[in-house]
Amino acid sequence: MTEDEPRRATFRAVADEVRKSIQRGTYAPGAKLPTEGELADQLGTNRGTAAQALRLLASEGLINKSRRGMFVHRIVNKIVRDSTSRYVRARREEGQARGAFEAEIRGLGMTPSSITTTQHTQPPAWVADLLGVDGNDVSTLARVRRMLADDVPVQLATSYLPLAIAEGTRLEEIDTGPGGSKSRLAELGHAQATITEEIDVRPPTGEEVEALDMREDQRVYEIAHIGRTEDGRAVEVTVHVLPTHLWRLSYSWPLGPTH
Repeated sequence: MTEDEPRRATFRAVADEVRKSIQRGTYAPGAKLPTEGELADQLGTNRGTAAQALRLLASEGLINKSRRGMFVHRIVNKIVRDSTSRYVRARREEGQARGAFEAEIRGLGMTPSSITTTQHTQPPAWVADLLGVDGNDVSTLARVRRMLADDVPVQLATSYLPLAIAEGTRLEEIDTGPGGSKSRLAELGHAQATITEEIDVRPPTGEEVEALDMREDQRVYEIAHIGRTEDGRAVEVTVHVLPTHLWRLSYSWPLGPTH
């Protein structure tokens, strides 16, 4: 056993105690936590160990540090992104929701909102290849969204749609209506029959740290979402960026005969 191991175990034990207090509701979402010194006195440890424990909880996204002190994050329980059902039309349009995210967040008892911009743009090369558009020209409509739950930024999403399909349609509007872009694509004759999602976990960029109110030592899920029509044509590519400490990804599917 090295000299550092007992101290490391101690600060993790302190972190466990604070984490349990948050989970029990002793410290509610958004509540201010005791200072390092106060916490050390309460738990019978020293200030340095308490500081290490709080840094660990901050890296996990459970607490935030500001000039006014340490506060419990306003979202303590992870948001479940159920990719199996979120794109079913009835689910997307439930309660006149403007797409899967809005329905998802409402279903969890939180208030969804988003800041959306749209623009004609030259897509990244890999997006152009998937959509079958010219990657050297302004050939897509980009819908860029910063998405919030109870005013907490929880996701960034950029959707690319072929300009030949989207130009001059409601897809160019900030509010695409109930069901979001997938419902509007279906009305235009481009209903999506299959969806592919490729997931990576990576550090956030500087812009993402700022936009999602994160720390540089935290991680994000990057989900490349591709929607294809019955004939296999890709008509939508969306890049979702979600803090891993705020989200849990859920997938399920039926299995065919095993013999």
